[in-house]
Order: sequence, then C-alpha cells, then structure tokens
Amino acid sequence: MMPSHQPPITATPSSDQRWKIAIVTETYPPEINGVAHTMRQLAEGLAARGQMIQLIRPRQPRDASAPAPSSPSVIIDEQCLPGLPIPGYRGLRFGLPAYGRLRRLWQGQGFDLVYIATPGPLGQTALMAARALDIPTLTGFHTHFQRYSQHYGIGWLMRPITASLRRFHNRSDATLVPTAELCASLTADGFANVHAFGRGVDTERFAPTWRSADLRRAWGCGDADLVALYVGRIAAEKNLTLALEGFRALQQTYPTARLVLVGDGPERQTLQRQHPDLIFAGARVGAELAAHYASGDLFVFPSLTETFGNVVTEAMASGLPVIAFDYAAAHEYLQSGVNGITVPFNDQAAFVQACRASVADREHLRRLGQAARASALTLGWERVLKRVEEQAGAVIQHRRRQAEGAYASLATSSD
Repeated sequence: MMPSHQPPITATPSSDQRWKIAIVTETYPPEINGVAHTMRQLAEGLAARGQMIQLIRPRQPRDASAPAPSSPSVIIDEQCLPGLPIPGYRGLRFGLPAYGRLRRLWQGQGFDLVYIATPGPLGQTALMAARALDIPTLTGFHTHFQRYSQHYGIGWLMRPITASLRRFHNRSDATLVPTAELCASLTADGFANVHAFGRGVDTERFAPTWRSADLRRAWGCGDADLVALYVGRIAAEKNLTLALEGFRALQQTYPTARLVLVGDGPERQTLQRQHPDLIFAGARVGAELAAHYASGDLFVFPSLTETFGNVVTEAMASGLPVIAFDYAAAHEYLQSGVNGITVPFNDQAAFVQACRASVADREHLRRLGQAARASALTLGWERVLKRVEEQAGAVIQHRRRQAEGAYASLATSSD
C-alpha cells in the first residue's frame, strides 16, 4: 500500500498507451453542474481515444429519461450505485459508501488506474478500495468546498475542511486541478503532487451562430437592446447580489437592458420575488443552453468560489465578453480589455464599475466578444485529454517502477 506522501511524479509517458481506468464521480449528467459536465467530457473523451473506461456514479432518478451520450459510439462500462439526495441541492445526490462492492468489482480485473473526482462517501471508499488493491490513483480537485463554507454561515469550518481535503488528496498518487494558479495555491497549502491539466470547451456546441432573434423577442428585446447574461446555480456561493448590483449600474446607461439568469437553485424563488423585472430562464441544456448564451450581449460572472468556471469558456465560445474576477478560468484565458474584462479578486466595487463602464461603447463590447470567440477556438478538449493521459501514465509507470524496485530489493535480501 502506498504511503500518504509521495515524491514528485514527473514521468511523461507515450500518449499511445492504453489502460483500464475506473472513473468514480458523485455527479454526472443528467445532473447539471460544471463537475458533471467535465466528467462526461473526460469519460467519453478518454474512451473515444481508446482507453477502457468504467464509470462509477450514484444512480439518478432521471437516468431513464436522460439524453443519450454525446458520443453514442463510445463504449463505457457504467456502474450505478445507490445514492441519497443532497440537502438544499435539488436534483443532486451523493454516493453511499461502497468499499466492499468496489473491492469486489475491481479485484483481479486488471485495472491500471482509478480516477476519483469527488471526496464524498463514495469517493472516500473508492480511494480506500483502490489502495487496498494496490491500484494507482488520481484524484481531481473540482470543487472549492472550503470556500463554500463562507456562504452558508460556517466559515469557521474553512480550515478543518481544507485539512480534510488535504488528507484525502494526499492519500492518492497525484491530484489533478484545472489551472496553474490553483495548482500553486494547493501546493502552498500542503497538497502533494498537484498537476494542472486545463479544461476545454466545445466550440461547435457553443457558438455565435446559435443566436436567436425569437428568443430575444421572448425576453422583450430587439436587436439594439442589451442583454446581460448569467449562467450557473442560483445559490448563495455564486455571489449573485453583486451581479444584480452590477446590472443596476449598467442600467443607468441602458435603462432598457435586461438581465437573464439561466439556472436553478435555492435562491431562485427569493430573487424572483425581489426582482420581478429580471428574466429567470431556469436550467437549460444542449441546444437551448447554446441559444441562451449566444443570444446575450454580455456575460456577468461574480462568483468567488470557482475551481475553474466552465461557464466562462462557454460564454467566450458563444462570442460574449465576460466580466469576472481575475482568478480561475478568467485569469487563465481572459486578457482584460482585449477579450474580456477582469477585476481584482473580491474587489466588488471594481466589478460594479466594470459593469457600468462596459456599455459605454457597444462597438468595443462587440470586439471583445469576437476576440473571446477567437480565444475559445484554441481551447479544444483534445489537448486536455492528452494531458490527463500523460499524468495517468506517469502515475502508473511510477508505481510500476516502485514495485520493481521493491521486488529487486526482496530478491537481493533473500540471496
């Protein structure tokens, strides 16, 4: 069994190697969130590249009515285990502990790697089972649970949550994160063997060509009117009061501007009651989501709790200029004043001012959106999948070398 802290893993294997990989995640489509979307891209993308993928996730009530995989020809061995609803997060579930079942599922089956995306009960027992069977592991840091605590009245738990996450991730061979910035931050917090692998965006699904005059008319907007857009959960951790403040500031220049919020969550009913002039479009997926993005003119994203923020790159691909804090995806891919607008992290006054100033020159706003689209065209998923394969291979080879060294030492001592 591997010790809790490993030396740095730096090997870079050939990208043409093929492995048997189990992916364990407590969220997956038909659930609607960034982690679920990323896990589908990884599972289907790796399978399409020839990897043998087993997907382990909680069973969802909507599974029977879920849309077909986006890559129907991809073969994935999908194992659905029991789960329970997450309080306050309608439609989401967490997986129950499954140590014994996972050991039986993996024992003697020749798995090369287990990738664990979430540190819930299912993820924790998956890590235990993989370690017991001496299967190399990667964990993914996909959610800033410690930052969420500040928005639910339990900010005092931030340090204990961080410590718990550090223990979990440091028991794996390596941890994958979406950005170099987060890699540096977690490393400084004592997380070991952290590697950035990036994120991609589907520039065919999300594109300006999905813009819909009919949809804009349904919002009460003509071609010349300005639509500010937000996509994501309607929840406290998304800092939506700041989005509203920024929108009211730009309304002083464009009184007919509309704010469209796409998504659902625990704060929706309250905000809808307090702001009846806003448009709450609900959760959207597929072509409907693409049309909502492309039919906006400006994307406002005030969240301070993202590990990445897929919606930023989706908005960019849709040709929207993004206003966001300078971290996560916005830090990685936006150059303020060139293909979007960023402001210092948590400088809320600067965010509001950026919203107000953004509409002073509509032509400049359109140019920012065009540049955002051009930037997004360089962010395909293939490069991300290749990096994941490289890191998977590095972990697998590292563990094999360790095993060979241990065997050689044993043979020498027996002589």
